[in-house]
Amino acid sequence: MKYEVTIGIPVFNAESYIRQALESALAQTYDNVEYLIIDDCGTDSSMSIIGEFQNNHKRGKDIHVLRQPGNMGVSAARNRIIDDAQGQFLFFMDADDLMEPQAISLLMGWQKKTGADIVYGSYNKIETYNDNKIVATIQYPQKELKGEGCLAEYAWSKYGNVQTTIWNFIVNVELLRQSKIRFIESDFWEDMAFAFDLFPLCNHAVLLPDITYHYMCHLNSLSRYQQRESIHKEEVLQNISTVDYLKKQCAQTNRKSLLPQRCKNVLETAFFVFCYILKNKEKISPSFTDKELKSIMIHPLSISDIMHFSHNRNAHLLYYVISMLPSRLFVWTVSCVGRYKGLI
Repeated sequence: MKYEVTIGIPVFNAESYIRQALESALAQTYDNVEYLIIDDCGTDSSMSIIGEFQNNHKRGKDIHVLRQPGNMGVSAARNRIIDDAQGQFLFFMDADDLMEPQAISLLMGWQKKTGADIVYGSYNKIETYNDNKIVATIQYPQKELKGEGCLAEYAWSKYGNVQTTIWNFIVNVELLRQSKIRFIESDFWEDMAFAFDLFPLCNHAVLLPDITYHYMCHLNSLSRYQQRESIHKEEVLQNISTVDYLKKQCAQTNRKSLLPQRCKNVLETAFFVFCYILKNKEKISPSFTDKELKSIMIHPLSISDIMHFSHNRNAHLLYYVISMLPSRLFVWTVSCVGRYKGLI
């Protein structure tokens, strides 16, 4: 491999943010870095700005731009990054986010110290809506995980133990290529689907408490619903399609010891979507029927599969039995749980 690290950045109509994002990436204290930009055929001046950096920055020769045949979406762009990265390790970055200057040095330092397949940094989540800014810190404990399925076991032991975002970690490129892991074709939660597929592949992982990344949430981002006055049903359906993919992968996993926890996390994700829809039913148009709402929560496995679980069997059996209720009664029952938990 020509570089030790590739920072891969999909770019589509990011002219308002790409200059700051690229400046933060180019400011890395680590020397041996490729900057792989995927031009997803936007219509603004993003690529002109990137061209300025190629021509004028001291690291300009390490900025490589690959143009897609047309606007193919973020998943296709990230898949191309996996295919064409020249680095031994890959760090995904979004075109509107920011990196700390020492991010790659810190992550690679721990990789070389431990030999880990994947090293995560902690990050700040910064939500900006008009003149309002909310900063939340997602901070991991200092932790090294070793053994088959260790990252998946830790990630799924508690919901949200490891964030299902796709940025702010370095991962061995050969691990991705040999496993043939890919991003699904979706603009909604494609990173979650990838993370769920990635977790079981990693047998040596490191989590760090150091802040290495700033995740910038903007009002009109595809993934942000919170401050919107209206939400088209189709957007939520794309989130649901990702949940359906995760359910399908549960049925196909070959690591049976991880299956109860994986299913539990997938069902909890489905539950959050269910509660979100009920909480925002006045904003979502057209509305969801009870039958559609129930379909979100259907257990991905059969009763026979659940009976073979080594743990969490009773919880899954209870969930499975509840899912047999008629649609209206099922929605009422699950919504009561959502209200009890403060989600509706």
